[in-house]
Amino acid sequence: MIQQGTKTFRNISLALFAAGFVTFALLYSLQPLMPEISGAFAITPAQSSLTLSVSTVAMAITMLFIGTLSDALGRRFIMTASLVLSSIIAILSAFSHGYTDLLLLRVLQGVALAGLPATAMTYLSEEIEPVSLGYAMGLYISGNSIGGLAGRFISGVITDWFSWRAAIGFIGVLGLCAAVVFWLVIPPSRNFIKTSPGLSKALSLLWSQCRNPRLLSLYGLGFLLMGGFVTLFNYIGFELTGAPYHLSQSLVGSLFVVYLMGTVSSTWMGRLADRYGRSHVLSITIAIILAGAICTMHPALWVKVVGLALFAFGFFGGHSIASSWVGLVAANHKSQANALYLFFYYVGSSVSGTGGGYLYSHFGWIGIVGMIGVYAIAGFALCRFLLNGRKRQTSGTPIY
Repeated sequence: MIQQGTKTFRNISLALFAAGFVTFALLYSLQPLMPEISGAFAITPAQSSLTLSVSTVAMAITMLFIGTLSDALGRRFIMTASLVLSSIIAILSAFSHGYTDLLLLRVLQGVALAGLPATAMTYLSEEIEPVSLGYAMGLYISGNSIGGLAGRFISGVITDWFSWRAAIGFIGVLGLCAAVVFWLVIPPSRNFIKTSPGLSKALSLLWSQCRNPRLLSLYGLGFLLMGGFVTLFNYIGFELTGAPYHLSQSLVGSLFVVYLMGTVSSTWMGRLADRYGRSHVLSITIAIILAGAICTMHPALWVKVVGLALFAFGFFGGHSIASSWVGLVAANHKSQANALYLFFYYVGSSVSGTGGGYLYSHFGWIGIVGMIGVYAIAGFALCRFLLNGRKRQTSGTPIY
């Protein structure tokens, strides 16, 4: 197993940082552009959110089977192909003729992107020693946070200068460059064992992971964390480009600089969880998320920005802990366990991201914050269940 501080560890960290960067940039570059897309196609905010939701639900479904494909073809090949194909589809999306065409391409992009996240988590859990896994996963997720920031900020600026179509195309070219870096730097798998279980066997393996109540709790946490996160950032653009703020797309995109908080929290919280126990630290991150959401209700713009920063800090820290925990709880077939976590994670994004649009249309911003509050209460309950479950475990199990 690879230890922290070695050259191989650094190469893995760099490659997966670049991969996480481009994955989130490609997936979420349309998020701050939803008001523009809504106006361009004369559709509602909830309908414009489908440009993100269809991608995430396509990712979620594909991830159920991509782990089995990576078992047969290898982690490195699947991750590289995912980055290349999703970047090409982003470039094609810039030339879409209508709303339906754009949705179809976003579905295909979600399918292509699915190859990276689940396979990356499995690659890390196979190659990195357990004592360093939380830190390594945190570095990967910090790439997600910076990619999400860059994708949103760059798309906002380019939209103001040129158009939202030019913004999508530019992100696609950026993705191709990151794919080259990934292929050149990522080390081959050392602990990968090739298998070809077939579809029926894959379904059986997926179902076996659903019989573990601790894994189901982590899947639920993934749903809640991502559902609240995407919902908040989907509709903050509508809130800030409207009265009384009337911010430009560039300014709204620049607010996503709060994603840098995720770069700090994902690695720091991962280390704290490795040291003090995952249930306690994860509960703290959920409390931070709730505090951030409440701050966004304040009318002062600077308080809203502080709330967004707190929310991002808590989310990326919580996701870092929960995602790394899955690989430790799953005794066997880790790729299927990680795929299920990401399935629920991105289903949370799709269901909550679009459902939140209806809450926003009927209740305004308080509807969004209310939904996140309910999610936080459910998250605390799941953390409590996991902590109590530890007391029934024998010695030698992972830190809870």
